Amino acid sequence: MKLSLPNLAKLLEGNVVELKFKRRRPVPGKPPTRRMLCTNSRVILESREARDALKYKPTKQPPSFNPTTKNIIVVWDILMQDYRCVTVDNCEIISVIPGDDTFWKYYNERLYKMTPEQKDTFMKV
Repeated sequence: MKLSLPNLAKLLEGNVVELKFKRRRPVPGKPPTRRMLCTNSRVILESREARDALKYKPTKQPPSFNPTTKNIIVVWDILMQDYRCVTVDNCEIISVIPGDDTFWKYYNERLYKMTPEQKDTFMKV
């Protein structure tokens, strides 16, 4: 499912979203697309669990450019444990996980146990 920037931003405010998107800067030896689990949910990101499990850290300053003018959204990448810019032009929603205890159950059952190789495979699919 494809969405506009405002709709995707609203969805990310309360959920964890699995996205697949075309890389803005292709990486030699890697697929032209990337998959990620991301969120901008304050409920998730400002929790103690996020600081411990997701290594979340609030930003100190905004980006040096206006992401909206480039149809880009800045999100917290759960597997890479850092902020990432995603171009909404070439973005597809794979799934949505509610940003409540449903996410933490999913995290504990699936993500917590993933090896670095499994995470890398997830991002390449």
